[in-house]
Amino acid sequence: MVGGSAVVRVLRDRTAGRCLAGVVVSGFGTSALWLTAGIWVKSLTGSNSLAALTVFAMWAPVLAGPALGALADRMDRKVLLVRGNLVTAFLLVPLVLVDSGRTVWLLFAVLVLHGASGVVLDAAESALVAGTVPASLLADFNGLRMTANEGMKLVAPLAGAGLYVRFGGPAVALLAAVTCALAALVFARLPVRRSPATADSPPAGSRRDELAAGLRRIRASAVLRPLVTAGAATMLLAGVNGAVTFAYVDEVLGRAPAYAGVLYAVQGAGSVAVGLLAGPLLRRLPERLFAAGGIAVFALGVGARTVSPDTVALAASAAIGFGLPCVLVAAMTAVQRETPDAVLGRTAATAGSLMTAPNAVALALGAGLVAVVDVRVLTAAAGVAGVLAAMVLAAGARRRRDATASPRA
Repeated sequence: MVGGSAVVRVLRDRTAGRCLAGVVVSGFGTSALWLTAGIWVKSLTGSNSLAALTVFAMWAPVLAGPALGALADRMDRKVLLVRGNLVTAFLLVPLVLVDSGRTVWLLFAVLVLHGASGVVLDAAESALVAGTVPASLLADFNGLRMTANEGMKLVAPLAGAGLYVRFGGPAVALLAAVTCALAALVFARLPVRRSPATADSPPAGSRRDELAAGLRRIRASAVLRPLVTAGAATMLLAGVNGAVTFAYVDEVLGRAPAYAGVLYAVQGAGSVAVGLLAGPLLRRLPERLFAAGGIAVFALGVGARTVSPDTVALAASAAIGFGLPCVLVAAMTAVQRETPDAVLGRTAATAGSLMTAPNAVALALGAGLVAVVDVRVLTAAAGVAGVLAAMVLAAGARRRRDATASPRA
Protein backbone atom coordinates (compact mmCIF):
# COMPACT_ATOMS: atom_id res chain seq x y z
CA MET A 1 0.00 0.00 0.00
CA VAL A 2 2.54 2.61 1.14
CA GLY A 3 5.08 1.32 -1.38
CA GLY A 4 2.54 1.63 -4.17
CA SER A 5 1.76 5.24 -3.22
CA ALA A 6 5.50 6.02 -3.27
CA VAL A 7 5.79 4.63 -6.78
CA VAL A 8 2.85 6.75 -7.93
CA ARG A 9 4.28 9.90 -6.31
CA VAL A 10 7.61 9.48 -8.07
CA LEU A 11 6.26 8.46 -11.46
CA ARG A 12 3.87 11.40 -11.52
CA ASP A 13 6.88 13.71 -11.42
CA ARG A 14 8.26 13.76 -14.98
CA THR A 15 11.87 14.41 -13.97
CA ALA A 16 11.93 11.82 -11.18
CA GLY A 17 10.12 9.23 -13.28
CA ARG A 18 12.44 9.59 -16.26
CA CYS A 19 15.55 9.59 -14.08
CA LEU A 20 14.33 6.38 -12.53
CA ALA A 21 13.69 4.92 -15.99
CA GLY A 22 17.24 5.83 -17.04
CA VAL A 23 18.63 4.13 -13.94
CA VAL A 24 16.66 0.96 -14.66
CA VAL A 25 17.71 0.78 -18.31
CA SER A 26 21.42 1.40 -17.77
CA GLY A 27 21.46 -0.72 -14.60
CA PHE A 28 20.24 -3.76 -16.48
CA GLY A 29 23.24 -3.80 -18.81
CA THR A 30 25.70 -2.88 -16.07
CA SER A 31 24.51 -5.66 -13.76
CA ALA A 32 24.66 -8.20 -16.58
CA LEU A 33 28.23 -7.13 -17.41
CA TRP A 34 29.44 -7.24 -13.79
CA LEU A 35 28.67 -10.93 -13.42
CA THR A 36 29.64 -11.95 -16.92
CA ALA A 37 33.02 -10.19 -16.81
CA GLY A 38 34.29 -12.60 -14.16
CA ILE A 39 33.02 -15.63 -16.06
CA TRP A 40 34.53 -14.26 -19.26
CA VAL A 41 37.98 -13.72 -17.75
CA LYS A 42 37.92 -17.10 -16.04
CA SER A 43 37.10 -18.87 -19.32
CA LEU A 44 39.84 -17.02 -21.23
CA THR A 45 42.64 -17.25 -18.65
CA GLY A 46 41.68 -20.04 -16.25
CA SER A 47 42.65 -17.72 -13.37
CA ASN A 48 40.38 -17.28 -10.37
CA SER A 49 42.43 -14.29 -9.21
CA LEU A 50 42.00 -12.43 -12.48
CA ALA A 51 38.31 -13.25 -12.50
CA ALA A 52 37.95 -11.77 -9.01
CA LEU A 53 39.79 -8.63 -10.13
CA THR A 54 36.98 -7.76 -12.54
CA VAL A 55 34.83 -6.65 -9.60
CA PHE A 56 37.71 -4.61 -8.17
CA ALA A 57 38.27 -2.98 -11.57
CA MET A 58 34.75 -1.55 -11.55
CA TRP A 59 34.93 -0.59 -7.87
CA ALA A 60 38.35 1.06 -7.94
CA PRO A 61 37.22 4.43 -9.42
CA VAL A 62 35.05 4.97 -6.33
CA LEU A 63 38.27 5.96 -4.55
CA ALA A 64 38.51 8.95 -6.91
CA GLY A 65 34.93 9.97 -6.15
CA PRO A 66 35.61 13.58 -5.05
CA ALA A 67 37.58 14.38 -8.22
CA LEU A 68 35.13 12.61 -10.51
CA GLY A 69 32.13 14.13 -8.75
CA ALA A 70 33.54 17.61 -9.35
CA LEU A 71 32.59 17.18 -13.01
CA ALA A 72 28.94 17.18 -11.98
CA ASP A 73 29.46 20.63 -10.44
CA ARG A 74 31.27 22.05 -13.47
CA MET A 75 29.03 20.86 -16.30
CA ASP A 76 25.37 20.96 -17.18
CA ARG A 77 24.11 17.84 -15.42
CA LYS A 78 21.54 16.83 -18.00
CA VAL A 79 24.13 17.13 -20.75
CA LEU A 80 26.60 15.16 -18.63
CA LEU A 81 24.09 12.33 -18.16
CA VAL A 82 23.41 12.14 -21.90
CA ARG A 83 27.01 12.41 -23.09
CA GLY A 84 28.37 10.23 -20.29
CA ASN A 85 26.07 7.37 -21.19
CA LEU A 86 26.87 7.73 -24.89
CA VAL A 87 30.62 7.72 -24.21
CA THR A 88 30.21 4.63 -22.03
CA ALA A 89 28.28 2.92 -24.81
CA PHE A 90 31.10 3.59 -27.29
CA LEU A 91 33.71 2.41 -24.78
CA LEU A 92 31.97 -0.97 -24.48
CA VAL A 93 31.93 -1.70 -28.21
CA PRO A 94 35.68 -2.59 -28.49
CA LEU A 95 35.06 -5.50 -26.10
CA VAL A 96 33.97 -7.51 -29.16
CA LEU A 97 37.73 -7.84 -29.80
CA VAL A 98 38.38 -9.70 -26.52
CA ASP A 99 38.80 -13.32 -27.58
CA SER A 100 41.85 -14.67 -25.70
CA GLY A 101 44.06 -14.22 -22.66
CA ARG A 102 46.25 -11.84 -24.67
CA THR A 103 43.39 -9.36 -25.16
CA VAL A 104 41.86 -9.61 -21.70
CA TRP A 105 43.72 -6.42 -20.70
CA LEU A 106 41.23 -4.53 -22.87
CA LEU A 107 38.36 -5.84 -20.77
CA PHE A 108 40.01 -4.63 -17.56
CA ALA A 109 40.71 -1.20 -19.06
CA VAL A 110 37.09 -0.80 -20.15
CA LEU A 111 35.80 -1.98 -16.77
CA VAL A 112 37.84 0.69 -14.97
CA LEU A 113 36.56 3.38 -17.35
CA HIS A 114 33.02 2.03 -16.95
CA GLY A 115 33.36 2.29 -13.17
CA ALA A 116 34.67 5.86 -13.43
CA SER A 117 31.77 6.78 -15.68
CA GLY A 118 29.37 5.30 -13.14
CA VAL A 119 30.77 7.50 -10.35
CA VAL A 120 30.39 10.64 -12.47
CA LEU A 121 26.89 9.76 -13.67
CA ASP A 122 25.69 8.86 -10.17
CA ALA A 123 26.88 12.22 -8.87
CA ALA A 124 25.28 14.08 -11.78
CA GLU A 125 21.99 12.26 -11.35
CA SER A 126 21.91 12.81 -7.59
CA ALA A 127 22.61 16.53 -8.02
CA LEU A 128 20.12 16.97 -10.85
CA VAL A 129 17.37 15.20 -8.93
CA ALA A 130 18.04 17.27 -5.81
CA GLY A 131 17.80 20.47 -7.83
CA THR A 132 14.68 19.66 -9.84
CA VAL A 133 12.56 17.18 -7.87
CA PRO A 134 10.48 18.42 -4.91
CA ALA A 135 12.20 17.78 -1.58
CA SER A 136 9.20 15.74 -0.44
CA LEU A 137 9.96 13.18 -3.17
CA LEU A 138 13.70 12.73 -2.55
CA ALA A 139 13.35 9.89 -0.04
CA ASP A 140 10.82 8.13 -2.27
CA PHE A 141 13.09 8.50 -5.29
CA ASN A 142 16.17 7.23 -3.46
CA GLY A 143 14.23 4.28 -2.08
CA LEU A 144 12.86 3.36 -5.50
CA ARG A 145 16.29 3.81 -7.02
CA MET A 146 17.57 1.24 -4.54
CA THR A 147 14.68 -1.04 -5.47
CA ALA A 148 15.50 -0.65 -9.17
CA ASN A 149 19.19 -1.38 -8.65
CA GLU A 150 18.53 -4.44 -6.51
CA GLY A 151 15.83 -5.65 -8.86
CA MET A 152 18.26 -5.47 -11.76
CA LYS A 153 20.78 -7.49 -9.74
CA LEU A 154 18.18 -10.24 -9.43
CA VAL A 155 17.22 -10.34 -13.10
CA ALA A 156 20.10 -8.99 -15.19
CA PRO A 157 22.85 -11.44 -14.12
CA LEU A 158 20.68 -14.38 -15.16
CA ALA A 159 20.02 -12.75 -18.52
CA GLY A 160 23.70 -11.94 -18.94
CA ALA A 161 24.79 -15.46 -18.05
CA GLY A 162 22.30 -16.93 -20.50
CA LEU A 163 23.43 -14.57 -23.24
CA TYR A 164 27.07 -15.40 -22.49
CA VAL A 165 26.48 -19.16 -22.71
CA ARG A 166 24.64 -18.80 -26.02
CA PHE A 167 26.63 -16.08 -27.81
CA GLY A 168 29.74 -15.32 -25.72
CA GLY A 169 31.10 -12.28 -23.87
CA PRO A 170 30.95 -9.81 -26.78
CA ALA A 171 27.17 -10.19 -26.91
CA VAL A 172 26.89 -9.15 -23.25
CA ALA A 173 29.16 -6.16 -23.88
CA LEU A 174 26.95 -5.08 -26.76
CA LEU A 175 23.88 -5.48 -24.55
CA ALA A 176 25.46 -3.16 -21.98
CA ALA A 177 26.35 -0.68 -24.73
CA VAL A 178 22.78 -0.67 -26.04
CA THR A 179 21.34 -0.09 -22.56
CA CYS A 180 23.70 2.87 -22.03
CA ALA A 181 22.62 4.36 -25.36
CA LEU A 182 18.97 3.91 -24.43
CA ALA A 183 19.61 5.53 -21.05
CA ALA A 184 21.15 8.52 -22.86
CA LEU A 185 17.95 8.81 -24.92
CA VAL A 186 15.84 8.72 -21.75
CA PHE A 187 17.95 11.38 -20.05
CA ALA A 188 17.85 13.53 -23.19
CA ARG A 189 14.09 13.72 -22.74
CA LEU A 190 14.29 15.01 -19.18
CA PRO A 191 12.10 18.13 -18.82
CA VAL A 192 15.09 20.18 -17.64
CA ARG A 193 16.30 23.01 -19.84
CA ARG A 194 19.33 24.02 -17.83
CA SER A 195 20.82 22.22 -14.86
CA PRO A 196 21.28 24.29 -11.71
CA ALA A 197 25.04 23.59 -11.63
CA THR A 198 25.66 26.05 -14.46
CA ALA A 199 24.04 28.87 -12.53
CA ASP A 200 26.57 28.81 -9.70
CA SER A 201 30.29 29.17 -10.01
CA PRO A 202 32.45 26.63 -8.22
CA PRO A 203 33.94 27.69 -4.90
CA ALA A 204 36.98 29.86 -5.17
CA GLY A 205 40.36 28.44 -4.27
CA SER A 206 42.94 26.00 -5.49
CA ARG A 207 42.08 22.84 -7.38
CA ARG A 208 42.85 20.82 -4.26
CA ASP A 209 40.53 22.98 -2.15
CA GLU A 210 37.73 22.57 -4.66
CA LEU A 211 38.07 18.78 -4.65
CA ALA A 212 38.02 18.76 -0.83
CA ALA A 213 34.84 20.85 -0.70
CA GLY A 214 32.61 17.79 -0.43
CA LEU A 215 34.61 16.32 2.45
CA ARG A 216 34.60 19.65 4.29
CA ARG A 217 30.86 19.88 3.85
CA ILE A 218 30.31 16.42 5.34
CA ARG A 219 32.69 17.00 8.26
CA ALA A 220 31.09 20.35 9.12
CA SER A 221 27.50 19.11 9.02
CA ALA A 222 25.93 17.76 12.21
CA VAL A 223 23.37 15.99 9.98
CA LEU A 224 25.65 14.46 7.35
CA ARG A 225 28.68 13.48 9.42
CA PRO A 226 27.01 10.82 11.63
CA LEU A 227 25.00 9.36 8.77
CA VAL A 228 27.98 9.01 6.43
CA THR A 229 30.13 7.65 9.27
CA ALA A 230 27.44 5.10 10.13
CA GLY A 231 27.15 4.19 6.46
CA ALA A 232 30.90 3.61 6.20
CA ALA A 233 30.92 1.44 9.34
CA THR A 234 27.95 -0.58 8.10
CA MET A 235 29.49 -1.15 4.68
CA LEU A 236 32.70 -2.29 6.38
CA LEU A 237 30.70 -4.94 8.23
CA ALA A 238 28.84 -5.77 5.03
CA GLY A 239 32.20 -6.45 3.37
CA VAL A 240 33.13 -8.89 6.14
CA ASN A 241 29.75 -10.56 5.77
CA GLY A 242 30.19 -10.84 2.01
CA ALA A 243 33.68 -12.28 2.35
CA VAL A 244 32.52 -15.10 4.63
CA THR A 245 29.41 -16.04 2.63
CA PHE A 246 30.85 -19.11 0.93
CA ALA A 247 32.54 -20.28 4.13
CA TYR A 248 29.20 -19.84 5.93
CA VAL A 249 27.41 -21.89 3.28
CA ASP A 250 30.04 -24.64 3.52
CA GLU A 251 31.02 -24.77 7.19
CA VAL A 252 27.81 -23.70 8.94
CA LEU A 253 25.02 -24.77 6.59
CA GLY A 254 26.82 -27.75 5.05
CA ARG A 255 25.53 -26.80 1.61
CA ALA A 256 27.06 -26.71 -1.86
CA PRO A 257 28.51 -23.34 -3.01
CA ALA A 258 25.57 -22.82 -5.38
CA TYR A 259 23.31 -22.34 -2.34
CA ALA A 260 24.90 -18.91 -1.93
CA GLY A 261 22.90 -17.89 -4.99
CA VAL A 262 19.68 -18.63 -3.12
CA LEU A 263 20.82 -16.52 -0.17
CA TYR A 264 21.78 -13.63 -2.45
CA ALA A 265 18.38 -13.80 -4.16
CA VAL A 266 16.58 -13.61 -0.79
CA GLN A 267 18.85 -10.75 0.28
CA GLY A 268 18.04 -8.90 -2.94
CA ALA A 269 14.33 -9.38 -2.33
CA GLY A 270 14.75 -7.78 1.11
CA SER A 271 16.47 -4.77 -0.47
CA VAL A 272 13.69 -4.43 -3.04
CA ALA A 273 11.13 -4.40 -0.23
CA VAL A 274 12.84 -1.74 1.86
CA GLY A 275 13.32 0.44 -1.21
CA LEU A 276 9.56 0.61 -1.62
CA LEU A 277 9.07 1.46 2.06
CA ALA A 278 11.97 3.90 2.51
CA GLY A 279 10.13 7.03 1.39
CA PRO A 280 7.04 6.57 3.58
CA LEU A 281 9.17 5.56 6.57
CA LEU A 282 11.49 8.55 6.21
CA ARG A 283 8.47 10.85 6.28
CA ARG A 284 7.52 9.37 9.65
CA LEU A 285 10.93 8.84 11.26
CA PRO A 286 14.02 11.04 11.69
CA GLU A 287 16.76 9.98 9.27
CA ARG A 288 19.08 8.85 12.09
CA LEU A 289 16.43 6.63 13.66
CA PHE A 290 15.51 5.11 10.30
CA ALA A 291 19.18 4.44 9.59
CA ALA A 292 19.82 3.09 13.10
CA GLY A 293 16.85 0.73 12.84
CA GLY A 294 18.11 -0.55 9.50
CA ILE A 295 21.63 -1.11 10.85
CA ALA A 296 20.19 -3.04 13.80
CA VAL A 297 18.14 -5.30 11.49
CA PHE A 298 21.21 -5.84 9.29
CA ALA A 299 23.38 -6.64 12.33
CA LEU A 300 20.89 -9.14 13.71
CA GLY A 301 20.82 -10.85 10.33
CA VAL A 302 24.61 -11.10 10.23
CA GLY A 303 24.75 -12.34 13.82
CA ALA A 304 22.15 -15.01 13.05
CA ARG A 305 24.65 -16.59 10.68
CA THR A 306 26.22 -18.33 13.64
CA VAL A 307 23.52 -21.03 13.53
CA SER A 308 22.69 -23.61 10.89
CA PRO A 309 18.93 -24.13 10.24
CA ASP A 310 17.95 -23.20 6.69
CA THR A 311 14.94 -21.22 7.92
CA VAL A 312 17.25 -19.03 9.98
CA ALA A 313 19.66 -18.68 7.06
CA LEU A 314 16.90 -17.45 4.75
CA ALA A 315 15.46 -15.09 7.39
CA ALA A 316 18.95 -13.75 8.10
CA SER A 317 19.55 -13.05 4.40
CA ALA A 318 16.23 -11.22 4.14
CA ALA A 319 17.11 -9.15 7.23
CA ILE A 320 20.53 -8.28 5.81
CA GLY A 321 18.98 -7.20 2.51
CA PHE A 322 16.26 -5.20 4.26
CA GLY A 323 18.47 -3.46 6.81
CA LEU A 324 21.63 -2.64 4.86
CA PRO A 325 20.19 -0.09 2.39
CA CYS A 326 18.48 1.99 5.09
CA VAL A 327 21.55 3.97 6.14
CA LEU A 328 22.60 4.47 2.50
CA VAL A 329 19.20 5.83 1.48
CA ALA A 330 19.02 8.06 4.57
CA ALA A 331 22.54 9.41 4.04
CA MET A 332 22.11 10.20 0.34
CA THR A 333 18.72 11.82 0.94
CA ALA A 334 20.30 14.01 3.62
CA VAL A 335 23.17 14.91 1.27
CA GLN A 336 20.71 16.03 -1.38
CA ARG A 337 18.69 18.08 1.09
CA GLU A 338 21.50 19.64 3.14
CA THR A 339 24.15 20.43 0.51
CA PRO A 340 24.36 23.69 -1.48
CA ASP A 341 23.95 23.06 -5.18
CA ALA A 342 27.37 24.41 -6.13
CA VAL A 343 29.14 21.53 -4.34
CA LEU A 344 26.41 18.89 -4.48
CA GLY A 345 28.09 16.73 -7.12
CA ARG A 346 31.35 16.55 -5.19
CA THR A 347 29.60 16.01 -1.87
CA ALA A 348 27.42 13.19 -3.24
CA ALA A 349 30.43 11.49 -4.82
CA THR A 350 32.52 11.96 -1.67
CA ALA A 351 29.78 10.50 0.51
CA GLY A 352 29.49 7.58 -1.89
CA SER A 353 33.24 6.98 -1.75
CA LEU A 354 33.39 7.18 2.03
CA MET A 355 30.54 4.70 2.39
CA THR A 356 31.51 2.18 -0.29
CA ALA A 357 35.32 2.10 -0.08
CA PRO A 358 35.26 0.29 3.32
CA ASN A 359 33.26 -2.49 1.70
CA ALA A 360 36.03 -3.21 -0.81
CA VAL A 361 38.67 -3.10 1.95
CA ALA A 362 36.68 -5.46 4.16
CA LEU A 363 36.11 -7.89 1.30
CA ALA A 364 39.88 -8.24 0.96
CA LEU A 365 40.54 -8.43 4.71
CA GLY A 366 37.65 -10.81 5.28
CA ALA A 367 38.93 -13.16 2.62
CA GLY A 368 42.15 -13.47 4.62
CA LEU A 369 40.49 -13.69 8.04
CA VAL A 370 38.14 -16.48 7.03
CA ALA A 371 41.15 -18.69 6.40
CA VAL A 372 42.34 -18.41 10.02
CA VAL A 373 39.25 -17.50 12.08
CA ASP A 374 36.08 -19.55 12.50
CA VAL A 375 33.28 -18.07 10.40
CA ARG A 376 30.93 -18.09 13.42
CA VAL A 377 33.33 -15.85 15.33
CA LEU A 378 33.47 -13.39 12.42
CA THR A 379 29.70 -13.21 11.95
CA ALA A 380 29.09 -12.89 15.70
CA ALA A 381 31.68 -10.10 16.00
CA ALA A 382 30.24 -8.28 12.97
CA GLY A 383 26.74 -8.61 14.40
CA VAL A 384 27.73 -7.19 17.77
CA ALA A 385 29.63 -4.33 16.12
CA GLY A 386 26.59 -3.52 13.99
CA VAL A 387 24.26 -3.42 16.99
CA LEU A 388 26.68 -1.08 18.80
CA ALA A 389 26.83 1.19 15.73
CA ALA A 390 23.03 1.31 15.64
CA MET A 391 22.87 2.18 19.34
CA VAL A 392 25.41 5.00 18.95
CA LEU A 393 23.51 6.47 16.00
CA ALA A 394 20.15 6.20 17.79
CA ALA A 395 21.59 7.80 20.95
CA GLY A 396 22.89 10.70 18.88
CA ALA A 397 19.43 11.13 17.35
CA ARG A 398 17.88 11.25 20.83
CA ARG A 399 20.39 13.85 22.05
CA ARG A 400 19.78 15.98 18.96
CA ARG A 401 16.00 15.76 19.45
CA ASP A 402 16.29 16.69 23.14
CA ALA A 403 18.56 19.63 22.33
CA THR A 404 16.12 20.87 19.71
CA ALA A 405 13.15 20.48 22.02
CA SER A 406 14.74 22.15 25.04
CA PRO A 407 13.76 25.83 25.56
CA ARG A 408 16.37 28.47 25.03
CA ALA A 409 17.80 30.14 28.09
